[in-house]
Amino acid sequence: MEGFVTERLAVRRFRASDGPGLHAYLSRSEAVRFEPYPVQSAQDCARLAGERVSDPAFWAVCLRDSGELMGNLYLSLQQPESWRTYELGYVFYPAYWGRGLATEAAAALVAERFAGGAHRVLARCNPQNTASWRLLERLGFRREGHFIRSASFATDETGEPVWHDAYLYACLAEEWT
Repeated sequence: MEGFVTERLAVRRFRASDGPGLHAYLSRSEAVRFEPYPVQSAQDCARLAGERVSDPAFWAVCLRDSGELMGNLYLSLQQPESWRTYELGYVFYPAYWGRGLATEAAAALVAERFAGGAHRVLARCNPQNTASWRLLERLGFRREGHFIRSASFATDETGEPVWHDAYLYACLAEEWT
């Protein structure tokens, strides 16, 4: 699948020219606060756009009317492939938060994967990222776990990991509506 449209969005594969669009939101601290990477430079985003062109897990989310890149989805087939399990992720431009656009895009991509034979889609998020876990619940995902101090994306002044909790959410094909 090369892409699809929803009521307000066009979801497509990344292009090498998407660097400036990526930079528009990945350069914002609030957009990457819960991501495993820091704010990205224009050079970082140009490189990322080039890498994402050939990575089938990444999807560019654009406004349907203007074509503006305003977020991305990540849906990656997990191992072993025979389990037909995918992991979902998303990052969106803060200027578009609160409008249901991430939910619209994620719902359409997850529906496509289930229609294509996926058995399970899972997602992880920091419990402090209320917007993220609420989005997953709107999608119909169920919270399956709360992992205590299970992830670290940063170190403290002494070089020790700064641990945080993680929620695990998932939805099975037969639960998807």
